[in-house]
Amino acid sequence: MKRLFDLAATVAAAPLWLPLFAFAAFLAAISGCGGVFFRQQRAGLGGRVFTMLKFRTMRPSPGSDMERTTRIGSFLRATSLDELPQLLHVLSGKMSLVGPRPLPAKYLPRYSAFQARRHEVRPGLTGWAQINGRNAISWEEKFALDVWYVDNASFLLDMKILAATVLKVLSRKGVNSSREETMEEFMPGDVRP
Repeated sequence: MKRLFDLAATVAAAPLWLPLFAFAAFLAAISGCGGVFFRQQRAGLGGRVFTMLKFRTMRPSPGSDMERTTRIGSFLRATSLDELPQLLHVLSGKMSLVGPRPLPAKYLPRYSAFQARRHEVRPGLTGWAQINGRNAISWEEKFALDVWYVDNASFLLDMKILAATVLKVLSRKGVNSSREETMEEFMPGDVRP
């Protein structure tokens, strides 16, 4: 049911997101970030690794995330347009519209058994943690929210998360943590066992 909804909703919304996809791709191409797509190995359902796409928002030069992020990149992030390529992963079945956000594959050996439960469902474009703090919350809170979603997933909850995500994107709240443009790297000592 969830997979069928993902496919139907993504295809039905194509007239809306395809023009935005083209617009964001154009912006990424002229942003000076060294290419249109950013590729990174992420962990999906069952911990299986896939190459996730985003539109590039940072220059490949040395420096912090904030220093490397271009003005166009900041706009793409603030509007979440940088995430649009992940709709292709929803179509292919690697991701869902709703689920825990896919994290870098290098984190896989760092998870406790509890944290690894986030891989019991497909990763999502948005999730329970995203509407409850996104990058502004700690890793401990994020994992707790992800596992809560795994235990309580339902069609109605997904609809609530999708609706809340639209409001978050429109208000641009919770996009960045207070110290960096992106969430700090997860290390095993960042949460209690």
